[in-house]
Amino acid sequence: MNSLILAADSAPLTAAPSGQLIFAACLGIAAIILLITVAKIHPFLSLMLGSATLALTAGIPLGKTFSSFSSGLGSTVGGVGVLIALGAIIGALLVSSGGADEIVDTFLGSTSVGKLPWVMAMLAFIIGIPLFFEVGLVLLIPVVMLVARRTKTPVILLGIPALAGLSALHGLVPPHPGPLIAIDALKANLGMTLGFGLLVAIPTVIISGPIAAKMMVKWVPIEAPGTFDAKAPIAREDRPSFVTALSVILLPVVLMLANTIAETTGVDPKSGLGTAFGFVGSPLVALLITALYAMVVLGLRVGKNLKEVSDIVGGSFGPIAGILLIVGAGGGFKQTLVDSGVAKVIGEWIQGAPLSPLVAGWLVAVAVRLATGSATVSTITTAGIMAPVAAAGMSDTHIALLVLAIGAGSVFLSHVNDAGFWLVKEYFGMTIGETFKTWSLMETILSVVGLLSVLLLGLVV
Repeated sequence: MNSLILAADSAPLTAAPSGQLIFAACLGIAAIILLITVAKIHPFLSLMLGSATLALTAGIPLGKTFSSFSSGLGSTVGGVGVLIALGAIIGALLVSSGGADEIVDTFLGSTSVGKLPWVMAMLAFIIGIPLFFEVGLVLLIPVVMLVARRTKTPVILLGIPALAGLSALHGLVPPHPGPLIAIDALKANLGMTLGFGLLVAIPTVIISGPIAAKMMVKWVPIEAPGTFDAKAPIAREDRPSFVTALSVILLPVVLMLANTIAETTGVDPKSGLGTAFGFVGSPLVALLITALYAMVVLGLRVGKNLKEVSDIVGGSFGPIAGILLIVGAGGGFKQTLVDSGVAKVIGEWIQGAPLSPLVAGWLVAVAVRLATGSATVSTITTAGIMAPVAAAGMSDTHIALLVLAIGAGSVFLSHVNDAGFWLVKEYFGMTIGETFKTWSLMETILSVVGLLSVLLLGLVV
């Protein structure tokens, strides 16, 4: 994967003093926050204007105001954007073929009412690996509502575990955009981060999902909205098998983890075996192999022709266009932080502070998340700020843990400036207060437990 940051010793574009650089960073971030939350300007333009504010305030010449932004945008889309596109293809094929429906129905087929919250969390955990949060939400919420009505179970008892599973995977595990960007910016090992992310996600989902839901349902004991109209699933005889659908989800995980295991067990990366593992285990190749595999087993083998499969692939790109623009603009803002020297100054301050880099990364991500409402913007901005810290001698394992700490901080306390807050509120038919007591609280618990899990893991790796 191409690096999205300059080397730590690259010459900055300005010789401004540290105080001016810090002020420029604060002003740039404040501009982004105000533009997104007050002026309601799209995050792409907000990040672009915030980058210009930072550059000009830091003393970068007018003619080079957007040079770092353009460079960072291009390298981010070129590196991470391709992976997001491949992930979108896989998700679209899972949904259109009925493979996702088959996974859901298989898990729910022989489950008692008392175990439904745990099954919902498990479903979200599995489905959330390859699917974006919004796609997983659209897929699972109708199922949650339908099951809640059939079993006369409070919707919060089933919905919160599902939301916890989706949100944890979104913040902690690649190939989701936030973790991928942080991995690239901090030069973390993807396979190692993926493995650690799955380990951290398990206790995080359990505590913030099924366990927390038992408490929340006492405060918000609402039933599923009767007007919710679930989409009719594809008939089972027309779907791929459960094993086939699950293999598509797990294939990229297996390929990337296999490469990491080969590296950690001493396989020579220059040998034929090591080269093969390195090739198929790289994120781009792993997702490309999975996308091609999905086109066959979820497309051609379930009766679709090449034109229909091609249409599904093409249709998967439209919904991610906005994501790619925001991610790219975030990379541009982050590159301006680096090229101006701001990131280096902040990184040196954090290194000198009596604070664990993992805690520092989490706190910065929390601050940006609360201000902007965007987990992706939080991750991108924090990764740029923490990049010099990661480059200053942190071990590979702790760089991977820093990615996870940032990811955990990026989902802290979703509130009214987060589109997800309103999406969940409307789906569940809750008031603003009820949404704070459930969704917002769940996100906060998830973030804190995620950080604690990262810190505990850091004691043994």
